[in-house]
Amino acid sequence: MADKRDYYEVLGINRNASVDEIKSAFRKLSKKYHPDLNPDDPTAEEKFKEINEAYQILSDPDKKQKYDQFGHAGVDPNYGAGAGYGGFNSAGFQDLDLGGIFEQFFGANAFSDFQGYGRSSRRADPNAPRKGSDVYINLDLSFMEAAKGCSKTVSVKASETCSTCHGSGAADGTSPKTCSRCHGTGYVTIESRGIMGSVMRRTAVCPECHGTGKTIEKPCHKCGGTGQTTTTKKVKVDIPAGINTDDTIPLRGYGNAGINGGAAGDALLTINVKDDPMFVREGYNVLVELPVSFADAVLGAEVIVPTIDGKIKFNVPEGTQNDAVFRLRDKGIPNPRRGGRGDQFVNVKIEIPRKLNKNQKELLKQFDESLNVEKNYEKKKTFADRLKKVFGKE
Repeated sequence: MADKRDYYEVLGINRNASVDEIKSAFRKLSKKYHPDLNPDDPTAEEKFKEINEAYQILSDPDKKQKYDQFGHAGVDPNYGAGAGYGGFNSAGFQDLDLGGIFEQFFGANAFSDFQGYGRSSRRADPNAPRKGSDVYINLDLSFMEAAKGCSKTVSVKASETCSTCHGSGAADGTSPKTCSRCHGTGYVTIESRGIMGSVMRRTAVCPECHGTGKTIEKPCHKCGGTGQTTTTKKVKVDIPAGINTDDTIPLRGYGNAGINGGAAGDALLTINVKDDPMFVREGYNVLVELPVSFADAVLGAEVIVPTIDGKIKFNVPEGTQNDAVFRLRDKGIPNPRRGGRGDQFVNVKIEIPRKLNKNQKELLKQFDESLNVEKNYEKKKTFADRLKKVFGKE
């Protein structure tokens, strides 16, 4: 375990990252390396576990503070086990007696007090009920499905309590035994002696029972002694109108099974809304580009505009300029949190004809010459006036 990567490196963020940045990084990476989405990548599952572990620490303010202060040792009491205290097993440190040094200078209990700094001395009861971990699912939605809401059926892969041994992990007719090494506590005390002769003690998870406080002589044939099996369930989910990319829907109780009778975790469904060829979403507003002909922009026209509720008639005003934007109030996306709806913005794009015949060109030229520049081409006139001021008359 001493070669664990830095959690910030795992998520690709800096140490000053905000809660939202941590969450966003986790969602992107969990989607990228989710085993179900990468069946041909044998490394995906390990990467996914590493990403999930990093997120569980950095998203918890308490654990994050301990990690920032002590590194992996602050959140994992087994980190560096087997490599000397705290992983000091490199040249020049492998025989260093930290306990002896602390005790010589600061008293007999100084080192044990130092070890306990910043974390509770109370040990977790290995037989206490523990909630199961969460599982993560990604769901792609079309623009309209997200805007108007829909129902979806998703597959949730998670562990459940073994139906044969009922979670004990022991074969039928047998039961787990209290661990003879840790006597059911799940922890053992390890002593080592430094070069100055002092004894250093540290507490570690029992290697015999792996912290469970129990050993199983004859494992259950169905779960292999774990007390849990993996299953895939189909769950129907009602998607609320207005949901957006990176929003998460918790499916309570559909996560991994709890331990020792603890509650199951949750399945966290993260949404990804696909791009749409017609609509662009900006929060709860919608943007639509409306192509109109040169004549329609000049003369005005009644045209058809798409909205998420269907087609509506819209009057393009006479003399509309290119890139003009019109607002259609309450034609946007519903806000599932505050109620109400956003607006739709119609961005007019005037399409200039490209292929005119000789007669059409002549007519257009006559039309242009017939116009009063000052009344009809304000920008053109202003530009000409500025030219004269800068360069003078030619």
